[in-house]
Amino acid sequence: MLTPCELRTARLLLRFHKQEDIPALVRLAGAREIAATTLNIPHPYSEVDARKFLAESAEDFRAGRTISFAICKQPGGELCGGAGLAISETHQRAELGYWIGLPFWGMGYATEAARAVVAYGFSNLGLHRIHAHYFAENTASGRVLEKIGMRPEGRLRNHFQKWNRFIDVENCGILSEEFQEAERARRSESEPARRSDVSGQGE
Repeated sequence: MLTPCELRTARLLLRFHKQEDIPALVRLAGAREIAATTLNIPHPYSEVDARKFLAESAEDFRAGRTISFAICKQPGGELCGGAGLAISETHQRAELGYWIGLPFWGMGYATEAARAVVAYGFSNLGLHRIHAHYFAENTASGRVLEKIGMRPEGRLRNHFQKWNRFIDVENCGILSEEFQEAERARRSESEPARRSDVSGQGE
């Protein structure tokens, strides 16, 4: 059974959604650019859509099917996006999904949040595999998944239809041991930089 939690990174707080998020959800998720790069976010996006999302997220969480996080900047707590996992307990795997509001693109928040959610899935939920897909034309999302260690697993041609056109989809995935290895390598690479910063403070 899933239990409520919060995830914290250097710049972000990932927490459960609440009713007070609705105006920001409507404003951010309502941008056409967000709907254009996601499968299930409609456009236009109304308050009714936001309330439906919150209700379905809570129901799916109680059933153990999904866990959804609001991505918030710290300090201040400003909502800037969302992320979550759709869980298959039987197969010890989950699908990662995320979106970042247009005003916050290009700041690294998607990578930071996605890495935190994947780490939670492996460390706290005991998952063996986490996978994700993205529209082939959305290369920025592909870079996010690459940065957190996911490996390409093939393209599905004309796999989805949205707004009266067919879309190719790229698939990626990562296993628990691969993620742990990638995180160890990332931390070891950052250590020399931190030591250099410290040693240079007196210069």
